[in-house]
Amino acid sequence: MRFPRNETAVNLDKMFWSKPCSLALDPSSPLRIEEPKYEGIKHVMLKLMLFYSKQSRSIRGANAVYSRITSQVDEPAIYEVFNLEKTFKTTFSLLVLHMWLCLRRLKEEGKEGVEFGQYLYEIYNHDVELRVSQAGVNLLLTKWMKDLERIFYGNIVAYDAAIVPEAKQDELPNVIWRNVFSDDGSLKPDAAAAQTVQAMARYASREVSCLSLTDKDAMFSGNFMFTPLKNVKAKPI
Repeated sequence: MRFPRNETAVNLDKMFWSKPCSLALDPSSPLRIEEPKYEGIKHVMLKLMLFYSKQSRSIRGANAVYSRITSQVDEPAIYEVFNLEKTFKTTFSLLVLHMWLCLRRLKEEGKEGVEFGQYLYEIYNHDVELRVSQAGVNLLLTKWMKDLERIFYGNIVAYDAAIVPEAKQDELPNVIWRNVFSDDGSLKPDAAAAQTVQAMARYASREVSCLSLTDKDAMFSGNFMFTPLKNVKAKPI
């Protein structure tokens, strides 16, 4: 759902044209998430409890990655910049978009990345279930989750198809329109929404490139941040 732009809306035509760069956090960044380090008997006990196993490290890493996704999606800035009303539908659509961005990047790491992505999906699925419950549809939870799972995979397939080299130039904007903005099932954005949809398509495309430049360690530890939107300066249109 969209709402009318106001005088403080950002100039979307000037956004997301900059050269892609790694999203990895600087080693000195206070936003980094570091593995806890224990010594002595506590280290021994945690090791016996498989705290340092590959699976445990992957689960902690996947939680960190998902926290980066929700930090971007739950911030008011993304709704303000892209002229979206914050509803369950729009939040879910943005969660799926950012999950796709991460899962696509993880696949570049082969089998290890796919396995890590499964942990990430399980965390996402649990979070969505909580969000559905908070939306007050507990009696229909099972049906909702099945419907949302179908939408999730449908969106992922559509996004993948929209960025292959042979895809049409307007394919990604059209997919984003259908998945995020459209309320009436229309296949393409109308003239009033075109600028906003094109901007989100540039944002998504740029994040794809930025994540490809982000190293494996940053991806598996969650030590990266999506391009910040909350510091965008407002300009009259």
